Amino acid sequence: MYKPLMLKIYQQTLNKTVTFKGIGLHSGKISSVKILPGQSDKGIVFKRIDLKKNNEIQANFKFVVQGKLCTTLENDYGVKVSTVEHLLAAFYISEIDNAIVEIDNEEVPIMDGSSRDFIKLLEDAGLKQLNRKRRYLKIIEKTEFEDHGKYISIQESKNDFEVGFQLSYKNKLIGNQKNMINFSKDNLDSIYQSRTFCLFEDIEKIKKLGLAKGGSLDNAVVIKDEQILNENGLRNKKEFVNHKILDLSGDFFLSGFRILGKVNCFQGGHQLSNIFLRKLFNNKSSFKVIQLDEILVPNKNIVFKPVKAAVNA
Repeated sequence: MYKPLMLKIYQQTLNKTVTFKGIGLHSGKISSVKILPGQSDKGIVFKRIDLKKNNEIQANFKFVVQGKLCTTLENDYGVKVSTVEHLLAAFYISEIDNAIVEIDNEEVPIMDGSSRDFIKLLEDAGLKQLNRKRRYLKIIEKTEFEDHGKYISIQESKNDFEVGFQLSYKNKLIGNQKNMINFSKDNLDSIYQSRTFCLFEDIEKIKKLGLAKGGSLDNAVVIKDEQILNENGLRNKKEFVNHKILDLSGDFFLSGFRILGKVNCFQGGHQLSNIFLRKLFNNKSSFKVIQLDEILVPNKNIVFKPVKAAVNA
């Protein structure tokens, strides 16, 4: 069982370098990736080592340029890296705040379509505590956004990160699946193991857009009518909505903080999450940036006082 997340005082990185490679879901290209320990206050940085200069891209919502079917980041020099959301979710769940991701191509490998492989690699590497305090974004005022029937909001939630998500599909197998996850209290196994999914009838449409060149039953759940085409079926009963919660956690980590708040989302996706983060940060009265005191009590009834507070995030 993967433990719920804890409120930690200090920032963390991985203890040693890890490497992996695999195919990109949309590009169909093989990428080799090396994740190195990062320095305090640097966050997650992607580095395109196939390019000689201007090749670093900060994992921040301000650099998101595309949110259709995946999250794509682009720096000021036009250098991109895509499908970053599952790796970012793995960093979030693994309690890693800073890391350098060296990649020799334009897309992070899809692996099995979830964050499971990334979590295992990071777990094997272990954690290293850094000497700077972690900063949290604590929600103090509700912010909400609606766009063509899609909805997302965030409000105060003591000291937890909670995500409530609902899907609404005509496909009866998916239907109106919903779930609520408290990342501070719940077992997260079903979240990080849940794979990306698509309807069989949408595959050709996606491929005509030049996407899903590397897609297969090895890295996505495919639904045809009321049947799962993958040999072993679903990994958990709510795998569809749980994967959306995984995506959201990765996209929200692009805020540059660990957020303390309760999210409610209906029919959301990468693009909606990015638009919402931009709106949230434009409303500086809705949050405060805090650090934890040196004394931290057990997670069930956490009481802490802000060491510093700032709104110029």
